[in-house]
Amino acid sequence: MSGLVPAGGVNPRGGPAAVSGVAAETLPPAVERVARTRWRGSVVSHGTRDLPEEVPVAFTYNGSSYAVMMATPCDLEDFAIGFSLTEGIIGDAAHIETLDVVRAEEGIELRLWIEKLQNEALRRRRHHLAGPTGCGLCGLESLAEARRPLRPIESAATVAVTSISAALEEVTAHQQLNQQTHAVHAAAFYRPGRGMILREDVGRHNALDKLAGALAVAGVQSSDGFLLLSSRVSIEMVQKANAIGIPVLVAVSAPTALAVRACDAAGLTLIAVARPDGFELFTHSRRIVGGNAMRRA
Repeated sequence: MSGLVPAGGVNPRGGPAAVSGVAAETLPPAVERVARTRWRGSVVSHGTRDLPEEVPVAFTYNGSSYAVMMATPCDLEDFAIGFSLTEGIIGDAAHIETLDVVRAEEGIELRLWIEKLQNEALRRRRHHLAGPTGCGLCGLESLAEARRPLRPIESAATVAVTSISAALEEVTAHQQLNQQTHAVHAAAFYRPGRGMILREDVGRHNALDKLAGALAVAGVQSSDGFLLLSSRVSIEMVQKANAIGIPVLVAVSAPTALAVRACDAAGLTLIAVARPDGFELFTHSRRIVGGNAMRRA
């Protein structure tokens, strides 16, 4: 993750002690079992279903409120770090001095204190939003913010077709929340031969932010693998992937036309409608190796 990953944890100066939070047992569960009645034709049965939870998660920086997002209450430290990076509030996880996860009556507060030099970036990006689940652009103060410039991706990394197939075969086994609920999105980073890092959330943008935070804490380089999304690819997902420095993005659903244009302009390789037995490649094919070239349909 060029430019975004510190040498060690969240804050090399403060170390792991820079992050604190409430005990996991005091947070709302990520999954709740609820009663339901099921109709199948003329047959009615009673039982339960596991559903993902969503709670308000507030972000505060240096004592000031910034945003409230609806999210699944797990991997919240990753969420705080990744959101801060992909929103452009900080340029490096090392700029976070302290991070506290605080349970409140109305939800959860992520309290971050960042270096004073980052305050100007914070003021530029401030939008006091109340975001519905997975909302990526709500509350922006101008149309220009919705189309913020993307940095050029110049990575020479390549990805084998066989690695993409392997990741698509493997990802389901890592989606533990989705196996339980069949109702959450996943964002995963696949490193051939070194496994997969995956985060889940009811919001697709939240899942990607959580993954960004996890990669930053682990010090993973974006050129070591590729991004895999369980969702469609919209412009805000491209913006977040670009902020991380991802050179190759693979999604199981289709992209928007704007997302394709953005990937093309930024030098990001975009693959979508991906299945274990094939996919559709839209931009910068030079990074994908393997397979036989065919003439255009």
